[in-house]
Formats: sequence, structure tokens, C-alpha cells
Amino acid sequence: MTIGECEEGDLVEILAIERDSYPTPWSPNLFLSELSNPVSRMLVGKSLESQGIAVVGYIVFWQVADEFQLHNIAVRRDLRRRRIASRLLSHAIRICRPEGVRWVTLEVRRSNRAARNLYENFEFTVKGVRRGYYNDTGEDALIMSADLQQVPVEGLTPKQRRGAKNENIA
Repeated sequence: MTIGECEEGDLVEILAIERDSYPTPWSPNLFLSELSNPVSRMLVGKSLESQGIAVVGYIVFWQVADEFQLHNIAVRRDLRRRRIASRLLSHAIRICRPEGVRWVTLEVRRSNRAARNLYENFEFTVKGVRRGYYNDTGEDALIMSADLQQVPVEGLTPKQRRGAKNENIA
């Protein structure tokens, strides 16, 4: 997989992933506005397939002062659980660190255990709750954040995370 900046031509595949990933997907216009927003960054992961290059996942985040705000991340359903989202998040972190970004924040559905596991692998912790945040279900959003200086660039596996916790206890 290669990771690079999103181009307008990637949007057809991104929109397909988006519709398959979320109960209330972003609109094409919202993605287009992110492409022209000066604080927004959109990265895509691409894989060379027999039919050509295909988008396998994407990440959308804002860099505002010393903060990285993660707005959206998704991977093609048939390619999940292959660390693609971890690689996208790692790449974004590697971009932000040298630019003086210190904090990473996001909101995630309380019920989205897979996403929460991903973020926990990068040392994100729950800092608060936005009650009724998601209009489609009224579900709460967990506010998660991490100190970018403390985040492992590649993320920790669950086994590594357990080991780190055990070392802190000893």
C-alpha cells in the first residue's frame, strides 16, 4: 500500500467506502470542501490491483495550531483488520509531529469498539462524552485524545499494550 495526498479523482472510491462504512455518510460536497480547506488534510491508501490502483482507505484530519483533529477514517470492508487504518493514522502522525503538532483529538461512537481499539493502540484515552452527538441514532460520542509526543508512531498491538500496562504496575 502507498499513502499519499487525496486527489479529486479518488473521491468516487472514497465515497463508496464512506457509504459502506457509516450509517450517515459524508456527502460528496463535504469531501470536496475538505479538499479546498487550508487546514484540512486528506490522505489515501492505495493498493495496486490487477485492475489498476484502488483506494483501500482514507483519513481526513485538520491541523489547527498545535492540534491534530481526526475527522474521518475508513477502510474498504473486505480489507479491514489488516492494519490499514493503523498505517494511515501512523502516516498522519509522522506528518504532524515535525510541524509542531502536540495533541490529537477525535470523537467516536461509544458503540464503535473496533475504532476505539485502534485509537487505544495509539494511547488515546477517553477525556469526555458528547451526549446525543450522533443525529442518526442519538448515540453519545466519546471524546478521545492523546499527547502526540507520547503516541507510538506505529501503534501498539493489544499484546504490547497489556505488557506496557503490566510494566507500569510493577
